[in-house]
Amino acid sequence: MHIVKREGHRERFDERKVYATCYKACINASIPSQKSENICEKATREIKQWIKKKESVTSNQIFLQMTRILKKHSKDAAFMYETHRDIA
Repeated sequence: MHIVKREGHRERFDERKVYATCYKACINASIPSQKSENICEKATREIKQWIKKKESVTSNQIFLQMTRILKKHSKDAAFMYETHRDIA
């Protein structure tokens, strides 16, 4: 699966990037590392499942979906993720 980036180019989907941005948001929200890992493992898994159902996806769509997912797990992490888009 390739992702259409904000600048318009395509890039292979990398779940490590999804996990890393999630983890950085959790840590910036002062969530302990073990809990951050658990949240990000769940969120990354949900993103991967969501992407499987798509023919094409943009980085912005992933951003919006991750924000929705994080709000279920931690409103503080979701806030950090949403307001600090380029944190990782």
